Amino acid sequence: MPEPTPEPHVIDFRTAERLLDARDPRGAVKLLDSVISSHPGNTAARLLRARAYFASAQLRRAEGEFLHVLEHEPDNGFAFPHCLNGVGGTPIALGRTLVRAGRAGEALRHFRLAAALDPRPDFVEAARFGERD
Repeated sequence: MPEPTPEPHVIDFRTAERLLDARDPRGAVKLLDSVISSHPGNTAARLLRARAYFASAQLRRAEGEFLHVLEHEPDNGFAFPHCLNGVGGTPIALGRTLVRAGRAGEALRHFRLAAALDPRPDFVEAARFGERD
């Protein structure tokens, strides 16, 4: 009996991870679009697509994906601690996306959420506790 082969969406997801690591975020997005079409609730695929959007400066799309994850699985916000550049979970990644889009004021609440849940020094610094909004 032949060995079972992985589902096509699993292969596409793994290939998209490699493309993103190889700095081809647009190629990763193309593969992830089909994965998410088939499995719209797949949080890992949505986070990977958010990272790819961020890396390709598609900030509104990145924001939408990060928000989708936080809205549909708020308890998973920190289950994926390496959303952007190896640092921070979904709230930090969303905050960084908003800052990069020139919306630092909106980012502050996400930084504060991240710092409240994980008081790492860089999260607390980003949260600017004690400063006025």
